[in-house]
Amino acid sequence: MNYLEKLNVLTDSAKYDLCNYVTSSLKYNAEEVPALPGIYYSTSSSGCCVPLFKVLMSNKCSNDCKYCINHSNRKFKRVEFTPKELTSIFLDYYNKKYVEGLFLSSGTSREVDSTMEKMIEVSSALRNNHDYNGYIHLKILPGTSYELIKRAMSLADRVSVNIEAATPGGFDELTTTKNYKIDIIRRMKWINRLTKKHENYAPSGQTTQFIVGATEESDEEILNRANWLSDKFDIKRNYFSAFTPIEDTPLENHGSPHPKRVSRLYQAEFLIKSYGFDFEELIFDENGNMATEMDPKYSIALFNRDMFPVEINQASYKELLRVPGIGKISATRIISAKNNGNHFEKLEELKKMGVMVKRAEPFIKLKGTYQSILSF
Repeated sequence: MNYLEKLNVLTDSAKYDLCNYVTSSLKYNAEEVPALPGIYYSTSSSGCCVPLFKVLMSNKCSNDCKYCINHSNRKFKRVEFTPKELTSIFLDYYNKKYVEGLFLSSGTSREVDSTMEKMIEVSSALRNNHDYNGYIHLKILPGTSYELIKRAMSLADRVSVNIEAATPGGFDELTTTKNYKIDIIRRMKWINRLTKKHENYAPSGQTTQFIVGATEESDEEILNRANWLSDKFDIKRNYFSAFTPIEDTPLENHGSPHPKRVSRLYQAEFLIKSYGFDFEELIFDENGNMATEMDPKYSIALFNRDMFPVEINQASYKELLRVPGIGKISATRIISAKNNGNHFEKLEELKKMGVMVKRAEPFIKLKGTYQSILSF
């Protein structure tokens, strides 16, 4: 098999891993970048769209993850790159300005460290032999030794271990070849410890990924674990990936989650991480799941109707953030306008601040006047 055939196979298999770019301020036009295998458009922390080269070192895997395209018993073409091949392909893409960074993951052989060594060899060659100073995100394979994690972190900007499930029981439903506490949680603990000890190790921190809908785990369990990981190990980003049935895997006939479930999980976590909401404020049904027909902030507002309507001209920044339709930018603009002596009398004035007035109006007053009434 030539390198282009391998490239197509190993970049297609890599599409199930989610990631973002951390530091770029450059903007790319997708139309200017050729449609080549492995180019993945990531959103940077500044909101820019940046192409990364996203690929697997190998799709040979000894693990039996029931949802995974690389399931050990699945019958399909197994291939791998040598470190030299992968280094050469990435540099070709990078020098032609097709990509700005590398996201490297892999299937796992029975000798976990052997696979991880090859990924580290790619990163080391780029850093030390080719003077590449750009972005590298390395996937830490479950069960990787402490010394190899340390080496990987000395070369990468960001690392990640996929947790996949929110609970040990859920994890055991998905695989029999990995241990939740040892192969996943312990490695996250090591990464966090090394980050604190060496400020230049993986300076953009660690992330993880949950598979949503492959087990019966509830939204409450997933968000509770995500919240715990952020507090315990300073996880920079929890990714929620909707389960997708894959042919010739044990879960090929398992249903997919509701199309809006993943977006509701992201919205709920955003309320906690960025808006100052407490986990205990989230609204779950008797099965521990959130409503899919409305966003979590709206659900919380409905549950706490005694807090509304809020008088815009008297509300604090924190109170404004609890109003559906008012985000951080619009709340900041409103506070700034009030500090400059302005008062709001019409919804049109709030619209100019960026407020989604149709969502906000049942929850606000202007100069003591109700704007609309909620109908239940």
